[in-house]
Amino acid sequence: MAKARGLVAVNFEECKGCKLCVDACPVDVLHLAKSFNTHGYSPAEYDGEGCTGCGICYYACPEPGAITVFKRWEEAQEAYICHNNNVQSRLSLQDSVRGLALCDSCGQEVILSDFLNLRFAE
Repeated sequence: MAKARGLVAVNFEECKGCKLCVDACPVDVLHLAKSFNTHGYSPAEYDGEGCTGCGICYYACPEPGAITVFKRWEEAQEAYICHNNNVQSRLSLQDSVRGLALCDSCGQEVILSDFLNLRFAE
């Protein structure tokens, strides 16, 4: 398996389960979930390791906001700006398959695919 340099976060409610990202992934680290979202689709899931951060899944996805790729996850998790406290904090990965983390500053769960609410220090 390829060395993990990135992280894929899939927004389960936005994903329509078309499988384009699964087929496009060159390191084969995406699959369709066995469960369904509230719309009745079986969304894509990240295997939890092996992402190279290439972004091909992002470009293959026809659904805006369904996939977020962190190309340098190790750097990103140290540079997170807490939404509640407006200070630089660290993200602790809780569930790599579903793309969930905890903000060390406020303790709130962060959905990594919700890129509109994510801010990172320069």
